[in-house]
Amino acid sequence: MDRPLLDRRILETMIAAIDSRLDRQPDRPVVFGLCGAQGSGKSTIAAALARQFVTAGVGTVVISLDDLYLTRREREMLAGEVHPLLRTRGVPGTHDVALGLSLLADIDAAVAAPLPRFDKADDDRVRTADWDIAPSGTRLVLFEGWCIGARPQSSSALETPVNDLERIEDADGRWRRYVNDALAADYQRLFDRIDLLALLAAPSFETVFGWRAQQERALRSRTGAGMSGDEVVRFVQHYERLTRHMLAEMPDRADLLVRLDERRKPISVSF
Repeated sequence: MDRPLLDRRILETMIAAIDSRLDRQPDRPVVFGLCGAQGSGKSTIAAALARQFVTAGVGTVVISLDDLYLTRREREMLAGEVHPLLRTRGVPGTHDVALGLSLLADIDAAVAAPLPRFDKADDDRVRTADWDIAPSGTRLVLFEGWCIGARPQSSSALETPVNDLERIEDADGRWRRYVNDALAADYQRLFDRIDLLALLAAPSFETVFGWRAQQERALRSRTGAGMSGDEVVRFVQHYERLTRHMLAEMPDRADLLVRLDERRKPISVSF
């Protein structure tokens, strides 16, 4: 499989959508939500959009949902108090949503705002002194993440496990109910601030697993470190339920939909 590509159709469509929203929304920063499963290319696209708008003189910042992860200590506490699976970062309930809401409120107020950063190698938040700053007067926020804009499932949908991780390590459903309840609460307040929602839609969850496995192979080749095949399988299962749910329900409501093939090339781009 190829690395994520910067397809001109994707960029041009997104740029046009953002430009239109900037014109219609002069009194408040535009928040562009970019949702895509692991390996779909959202970080690459967000960086390209940022370069485009900064070059055009538009005050722009990129915020990754990953940078809002709870600290390692906070997740250890959740693992002990709620469920051991919450030790692993990624799913709703493992982010500091209040921090995200405060950040967007500061940007809306046109004041300089520290941008949280998370170091995945250390599995912990970067110290505050090393955070970047969103300058006052920021006009565009590119907010990217694997579950940006996601909505919770119904209680009945949680009853049947979707994989071995849920079947064996969450037999009573306590973990998936906690994740779903978190998503239904403050995450919706955070996502409500999104003005435009774009979805990079993988052709299937099985493809997402392949993309993640490719990332780990590339990491091992480059650094000698990375998850084994079995570790990738278990890790990706943390995200399977919500990824499948989003692929089923989000295309009908996303403002901009990009359907990708297995090589991450766009089949269609619609706005």
